[in-house]
Amino acid sequence: MVNKMRGFKCQISLSLSAVVAWWILATALCRADTGPLTRYSYTEYHMGVDVRLVVYAPDKPTAERACTAAFERFAQLDTIMSDYRPDSELMRLCAKAGGPPVVVSKDLFTVLQRAQEVAKKSDGAFDVTCGPLIALWRQARKTHVLPSPQAVTSALALVGWRKVVLDSRKQTVRLLVPGMKLDLGGIGKGYADDCAQEALRKNGITRALVEAGGDIVVTDPPPGETGWKIEVANAEKTPQAPVLLFANRAVSTSGDTEQFVEIGGKRYSHIVDPRTGQALTDRIQVTITAPNGLTSDSLSKVVSVLGQAKGEPIVHTYRNVEVFVRFEGSLNP
Repeated sequence: MVNKMRGFKCQISLSLSAVVAWWILATALCRADTGPLTRYSYTEYHMGVDVRLVVYAPDKPTAERACTAAFERFAQLDTIMSDYRPDSELMRLCAKAGGPPVVVSKDLFTVLQRAQEVAKKSDGAFDVTCGPLIALWRQARKTHVLPSPQAVTSALALVGWRKVVLDSRKQTVRLLVPGMKLDLGGIGKGYADDCAQEALRKNGITRALVEAGGDIVVTDPPPGETGWKIEVANAEKTPQAPVLLFANRAVSTSGDTEQFVEIGGKRYSHIVDPRTGQALTDRIQVTITAPNGLTSDSLSKVVSVLGQAKGEPIVHTYRNVEVFVRFEGSLNP
């Protein structure tokens, strides 16, 4: 009886030790958000753009450790989703177009699954199979020569979201037509922002801003603030300060303010309508705010291609999404 009681006491002692250890760990993880916090900012080049991290941390080593993990996540996703790197997982998948289904990583499948969902809802206004068309217009921006009608027709033969077959049970992707090229430029950076924030949280950072190109994802606001101050020119709350406050939110902006080409006196956006093969000329700028970057990034392209009247109803099939649109030049809304 004595031996049994000793064993019982030992079990209680071990359980109490486990509780104490858990409490110490939880306290350490929460300390970054309860003690004095300092602002730190870092920038690295990933996925073809400058990626900026702004974090609030108790000290520099904590900030550097967390931001290193976030940048490493960006670098990892670049090896998965890049259409510039011939050895990326995406390009290896495209090399097998026309063949049997290919098992892909969880990251790539997640992005393609959402891309297919948005493509279906928008009837192809958003379509990641537009790689051949994107390549034509990249060349046009370099040469200042429009793609020929024949080249556009040939590229369109390889485009179409229905040419992609996903199997969620097996996590496979099948590209039905040889020569297909996928381009995740309209969704990948938003997803990467989400993943970077997840890496920051795992390292104790809960107040952060991640920016990659026109895509921003923020978590809890800076100390003493109700939100991160982000300029949304399309909102134009006042002419002097179109600044809104965001917390635990994604903000994506699409337009031709930076990437465009003028040919024959006409301005062509870097955004291409996958249905026609033509670059946009509407001079529309769209900002979408949503719970995550995976949602905001892709939906900003939907409204850019379809316009506000047709695009906004599709956007609002997703919960907690806002749309800001500005038309420039001679375009009438």
